[in-house]
Amino acid sequence: MTSTLIIQGLRVEVAGKEVLKGFDLSMKSGEVHVIMGPNGSGKSTLAHAMSGRPGYKVLGGSVLLDGVELLNLSPTERARHGLFLAMQHPMEVPGVRPLDLLVAAGADPAHLRERMSAEAERVELRTDVLDRFVNVDLSGGERKRAEMVQLGILRPKFAMLDEIDSGLDVDALGAVARRLSSATTEWNCGVLAITHFRRLLQELTPTVIHVMSEGRVVATGGPELSEVLERDGYEPFRQAKSSII
Repeated sequence: MTSTLIIQGLRVEVAGKEVLKGFDLSMKSGEVHVIMGPNGSGKSTLAHAMSGRPGYKVLGGSVLLDGVELLNLSPTERARHGLFLAMQHPMEVPGVRPLDLLVAAGADPAHLRERMSAEAERVELRTDVLDRFVNVDLSGGERKRAEMVQLGILRPKFAMLDEIDSGLDVDALGAVARRLSSATTEWNCGVLAITHFRRLLQELTPTVIHVMSEGRVVATGGPELSEVLERDGYEPFRQAKSSII
């Protein structure tokens, strides 16, 4: 079954400043869409606003997942409808173990520990980490791999990744990217990845690349757009009107 994620005219204010100024994007499950752009363009604001993080005030627009308006739902309800957010800096949750977190998120408890171990092995994460409190005393790479374990268990319709490559070495980046790529075929997961760096795209092949500037998409193209960005930087896009490359 194909799912759709449609973002239309999304406007978001943070600390009294409008950051997203009419963001538009449409994608289907199984696709990999990558969002790139300079610092301050609104990339992380998009991820936080879509997940329902407090402090991000929606001024207008719509986010539809299979026709359901996510902006009217709590963060928990958004996740239950199939939206998964992997944060740039996964937070520690002392006192809560990964298994309990996943059950609370709606995972089937049957043989859950065994399934978690299998997912951990796929991303080369030590299985003893699964018995610690969530992200406590873990390195940045271990935290990102642990998020991929959550992804594999919850099997969301769409995974939004806020700079998943931040702080990862080559081995960890490869393991994370391969798991994301396989998710697009295993259960038709749609991947929306926010990144600054082309190196992620060497492991995760994008269907579409979007360039953000000043709170909106200003260019959209195929994988070759990353080569343009690497050669010319973001400056040519800063004042550009929306275009397809």
